Amino acid sequence: MKKQKKRKLDYVVISDVHLGTYGCRAKELLNYLKTIQPKVLILNGDIIDIWQFNKRYFPKSHMNVIKHLTSLLSKDTEIYYITGNHDEMLRKFKGFKLGNFKILNKLVLNIDDKKAWIFHGDVFDVTMQHSKWLAKLGGKGYDALILINTFINSISNLLGYGKLSLSKKIKNSVKSAVKFINDFETTASDIAIENEYDYVICGHIHQPEIREIKNAKGKTTYLNSGDWIENLTALEYSNKQWSLYEYTNDEVAKASEIKLTKRELKAISKQEKNNFLFDELLKEFDIQKPTK
Repeated sequence: MKKQKKRKLDYVVISDVHLGTYGCRAKELLNYLKTIQPKVLILNGDIIDIWQFNKRYFPKSHMNVIKHLTSLLSKDTEIYYITGNHDEMLRKFKGFKLGNFKILNKLVLNIDDKKAWIFHGDVFDVTMQHSKWLAKLGGKGYDALILINTFINSISNLLGYGKLSLSKKIKNSVKSAVKFINDFETTASDIAIENEYDYVICGHIHQPEIREIKNAKGKTTYLNSGDWIENLTALEYSNKQWSLYEYTNDEVAKASEIKLTKRELKAISKQEKNNFLFDELLKEFDIQKPTK
C-alpha cells in the first residue's frame, strides 16, 4: 500500500483539544496530525484539560497525541504552546524553552510581512474575570453534557437519525443567556485594530471562524481555530493564505484510521528513551506510561 504524502504547511493552529476528558476526539486529531507536515505548530490553549484531569482517565489514544507532538520536534517543527484557562497550571512555566518547544501566554508573529496576535482568549471571558469558580463548575457541567450527548448519539445512530449536538446547543443558549462571552470577536478585533495587528487568532469559544472585522479605526482578520470535541477544526496557513480545516470534510484523514507500522513503533520506542520533553511532561502531570 502506497504511503500517503503529507501536506506541507507553513503554520497550523489547533486549540481546545481537552486531552484527559471523555469528550476529547484524540483519535481523529491524531489522524489529522499524521497527514500534515507543518513548519510551525501553534497549540493555542486547552490542549491538556488540567481542570478536569484525573490520572485514572488518560487513555492510550490521548497519550499517542502527546507522543506525536513531541516527535514533531525531532522533525524540525517549531511548536508554541500558548496556555489557556483549562491548562492554566502551565502559566507558571511561561517563557520555558526546550529546543523548538516554547510555552507562552500570548504570541506575536510576523507572517509574510503581516503581524499576527495569537492568544487563547479566556482573557475576554467575563465569567473568568469575575467568578472563576463558576467557570470551573460550568466546565465540569459541560463535560457531563458531552457524556449525555455521546449516549444520545449512540441511540440516534441506531435509529438512523445521525449525530446530534445537544451539548453545543445547550452551551450556546446558556452562553447567550448569561452573556458568558461579552462580544468576544468584536472585543478581540477592536484591540487588534488599535494595535495594528493584521490577524487576531484565538480559540476558547469553540466556534471556528475566519472573517474580516472593521471598525472606525480600521480592519483586521479574526480567526478562531474552533475545537477538537465537536467541530474538529484547525487553522492552516500556506501560500500566503489562511484556511479553515474541517476533519469531517477530510476523506484522506478519515480513511486512514492510523495504525502504526513496525518501523514507526520502533522509531517511537527508540525516541522515548531519549525524549526528555516527553518524560518531563509525564512527571509534571503524574501520568504513567501506558503498558504495552
